[in-house]
Amino acid sequence: MCIAMPAEVLAIKEGNIGVVDFGDLQQEVRLDLVDVKIGEFVLVHVGFAIQRLSREEGLETRELFKQVHAAAMEE
Repeated sequence: MCIAMPAEVLAIKEGNIGVVDFGDLQQEVRLDLVDVKIGEFVLVHVGFAIQRLSREEGLETRELFKQVHAAAMEE
């Protein structure tokens, strides 16, 4: 199963490259598939932003991933 992770767009570079923040990791991703602005949230899958999210959706989804990770680490 593949999972897309929510990330906030911090910067947009030449060549349609975005610098995004996953909460504890910053990474460059391709922005070819979405039209976004700095400060917006996107879902990232295999290095591509594939969908824009509202800020609320992005933060909520990020928190859910943290909770799932924490629960998995307890087992």
